[in-house]
Amino acid sequence: MKLVQKTYSWLLILFLFLIFPWNNQDIFAQQNSNYSLDQTAEKILLYQRRNGGWAQYNGDPTDYRLPIDEKFKKKLISDKEKRDATIDDGSTTFEIDYLLKAYQKTKNLAYLKSAEKGIEYLLSAQNSAGGWPQKFPDLNGYHKHITFNDEAMISVLWIVKGLAENHSLYEDVDKNIKLRASISLERGIDCILKTQYVQQGKLTAWCAQHDSETLLPAAARAFEPMSLSGKESVGIIKFLESLENPGLAVENSIKAGKEWLASVALPDVDVLRIEASDGPDNVVVDKPGHFLWARFYDLETNKPIFMGRDRVPHAKLNEIERERRAGYAYLGDWPKSILP
Repeated sequence: MKLVQKTYSWLLILFLFLIFPWNNQDIFAQQNSNYSLDQTAEKILLYQRRNGGWAQYNGDPTDYRLPIDEKFKKKLISDKEKRDATIDDGSTTFEIDYLLKAYQKTKNLAYLKSAEKGIEYLLSAQNSAGGWPQKFPDLNGYHKHITFNDEAMISVLWIVKGLAENHSLYEDVDKNIKLRASISLERGIDCILKTQYVQQGKLTAWCAQHDSETLLPAAARAFEPMSLSGKESVGIIKFLESLENPGLAVENSIKAGKEWLASVALPDVDVLRIEASDGPDNVVVDKPGHFLWARFYDLETNKPIFMGRDRVPHAKLNEIERERRAGYAYLGDWPKSILP
């Protein structure tokens, strides 16, 4: 009798399977109908360090269009414990925003969790003064400085602000992270105000780097001296201008920064890019009515500084080596976007 019942059970299972052969597949498809992969996001997951940040290979931002072979994939996995994550050149901030966009499109939870881990990394990297170093936790050399250079800290603050204000890109991020971001935002704004350089009793602008303890201007690479910045100050002012109900201190900071930038404009000049058989060069030429600004200005005289790899300051661009003239932005029209 038991054998008959067992046989009958198996026959019933077989009968149901034959009638509804795709039933399990349909259920699986329904459960995963909102799940898909983004190839760039998948690469970003591979590159992410265990601490949540992203590093740069060969000193440049990662080009996620490039393929990853098995050998390099193994290297990425073995490198995950490295302490070289950075916010330089948009690293880490780019990846976080990309992953959140990919999550909103695919609903792949792995992308959201990876982005949240990246945000946790940013929040943990904020120093006691409220600023962000270029690298964390690797604080060797100039990496420890509060880094405005190439909009590093400001890129972080745009994300922190987006979290604190619950912008649409960040609406799916854990609410506890957003609460921490609100505190981080206030500390970051306070750091900006405290690092604005006072010259002979008057507020001016910011350096590309500031000492994490004294908050004074600091040098970085050989050709990046202690100075006031005609470029990085623009990104800082744009961020401050985005704040709602900023308060008098922020308003005074913006006003002083713009006044300083207007006062150090270089009139009637432009930079001409020359391509030659022996390589490119940047040459300063006369151009009536056109204004440029220097990347670096002397902290006391407000005169432009042009410094090559020999660390010797010069008054003119053509006085430094050609490799640096052609390979670094010493002059630009950055403040035009914020000045009348």
